[in-house]
Amino acid sequence: MKRFGAAWSVAILLSALPIIARGQLPRSRNAAQPPLAPGSARYQQLQQRLASGWNTWDVHSVTTQALLPDGLAIHVGLKHNTTLWQDAFLGDALIGRLNPDAEQVFPGPHSWEGSYTDLRLSWKGHELRLQTAHDGSNLVMLATPLPSRPLSPLPATIVFSVSYLWDRPGSVTKEAIQIEARGPSRSIAIYCTCENPANAQEDVNLPVSGPYFSTDFVQPVGISTGAHLGIDRIQAIVERASEAYQQSVAKNGKTADVVDAIQTVLGWDTIYEPEGRRVISPVSRVWSVTWGGYVIFDWDTFFAATMASVGDRDLAYADAIETLRSETQQGFVPNYARSGDWKSSDRSEPPVGSITVLGLYQRFHDRWFLQEAFAPLLRWNRWWAENRDMKGYLTWGSDGKNAPENLDDTSRGTRAGAILESGLDNSPMYDDAVYDATTHKLEFADVGLMSMYIADCDALATVADTLGEAAAAKEIRERSARYRTQLATLWNSDAGIFLNKDLHTGQFSTRLSPTNFYPLLAKAATPQQAEAMIRNHMLNPKEFWGEWIIPSIARDDPAFKDQEYWRGRIWGPMNYLVYLGLRNYNDPEVSGQFAQKSYELFLQEWKKNGHVHENYNAMTGVGDDVRSSDRFYHWGALLGYIQYLQTQSRPNVEATP
Repeated sequence: MKRFGAAWSVAILLSALPIIARGQLPRSRNAAQPPLAPGSARYQQLQQRLASGWNTWDVHSVTTQALLPDGLAIHVGLKHNTTLWQDAFLGDALIGRLNPDAEQVFPGPHSWEGSYTDLRLSWKGHELRLQTAHDGSNLVMLATPLPSRPLSPLPATIVFSVSYLWDRPGSVTKEAIQIEARGPSRSIAIYCTCENPANAQEDVNLPVSGPYFSTDFVQPVGISTGAHLGIDRIQAIVERASEAYQQSVAKNGKTADVVDAIQTVLGWDTIYEPEGRRVISPVSRVWSVTWGGYVIFDWDTFFAATMASVGDRDLAYADAIETLRSETQQGFVPNYARSGDWKSSDRSEPPVGSITVLGLYQRFHDRWFLQEAFAPLLRWNRWWAENRDMKGYLTWGSDGKNAPENLDDTSRGTRAGAILESGLDNSPMYDDAVYDATTHKLEFADVGLMSMYIADCDALATVADTLGEAAAAKEIRERSARYRTQLATLWNSDAGIFLNKDLHTGQFSTRLSPTNFYPLLAKAATPQQAEAMIRNHMLNPKEFWGEWIIPSIARDDPAFKDQEYWRGRIWGPMNYLVYLGLRNYNDPEVSGQFAQKSYELFLQEWKKNGHVHENYNAMTGVGDDVRSSDRFYHWGALLGYIQYLQTQSRPNVEATP
């Protein structure tokens, strides 16, 4: 999550998440930010296609099914009953909450369009399985109690409540054996198998507003819309949807596990964001709820777009375009853009947008997508050279006085804010870096930043060529050449690798991280340099190689033993960028081993716990050993996506990010 350092991350994850109101008071919005332009007609049509039908659209709970564009929602709640005291009600459920006594959600399959979803939930000793499926334009939900050891001998009460979300117009009433929802364009009837008079046990003392069904949860309970279906019919529809999902995944052959994981994690993490009336894939619901409803992080969401390309072109385009549409008044994509239109106006994050956009174009060949993305990518590309150049090198910074000022963000205009721009919050690389308060920059020539920027330039120049933007292509290539020349001066022949340089002292930094390999991504290393870097450092078990790869700081660095956030742990985005670099050089054996080891790391937690971790322990390969590793953070699946790329094409073919 790389936003405010490990301490901040732990604080967020440990906090009990509040129930966020389904709306924002006007005074909470950032009036200084201009409203987003609507986007092209093609993009508006894309969003209309995405924002349609039943799915887990509501960020606040994975057990809620919502219908778009209506905003109608069916919420699943669970009441814990006792004979004396300590009754409790679970109205919302999220994946990965870590506060004491929180529900534990074990996410199962989630198809791209929500035609099938499956999860298990454990709370106060109660165990349930919740499956949903589309039946044409209608929805069925199946809740099944599982063997459990509840904290009370009384059965739980399962509750299905109905409402309209996001201040959408509509009314909901209870009528005989159904709940009737009436919106501006249509009426929808919702039925429950619990409405059999023989077992109906309505509880009128529930903390639920609006009409609902409730019953003792002692047998499977089903919900259907449009028609009153029996439990057998609902179970049959769910089973067909499950089989269809498994068959669609199996078609991917050797990459079936990866496609399943990517589809599942993005399925559960994709939401409808009502402020912008858009479908997007924030990093996780836990983070989005804590940030007021949603938060878009720069490279995180670009990587979500890349992964979505394995099965959902519209979602891939939406994640890339919405990240670009979050740009600031200064013309850069911010570190974060959150609910209420608040952004990090002081800092950006790693420039991976152009390689993402070009990769999507090379996969799908939609020219309109390049036209949509080109202008903001060009503004962002220019911004780096104009605002982050120090002595001819690129470095990280934080311009705290940029308007509008986010007054609650105390890291703006500070050394900490400049390091946050790197996306590597507490990386040991920057422990000794000096922040110049006058220039608002770290006095630190960064190999990783310069390499990513050169790769961004080269990809963006190719985009410009495709669009016939000859003048822009020439301008971009001139910048690429200038920084490529400067990056070459950071090659240290004694060390046999590109080294960061302390511009305050003029000395090279000998601390090594995966970013020291990013010149491979930029094709800035000669074949001889690449060979030396790979053989002497990457494959060196004292530094980066081992059972689990590749640590965020070298194994022989004193900070490696910390295994906390960017101090030694393994991160999907680092592995991904290093792997793309390896594929630029003809070493299929190393790239194959790198992909396989990344995949094995990913599979360990995925197969055992259904977790897609934000980061992993570089000594044990687990993600659950610390509380600062989100359990369902989509970029963890990049570790599997690497193997997908390796399987899809020959190792010596240029990568399609």
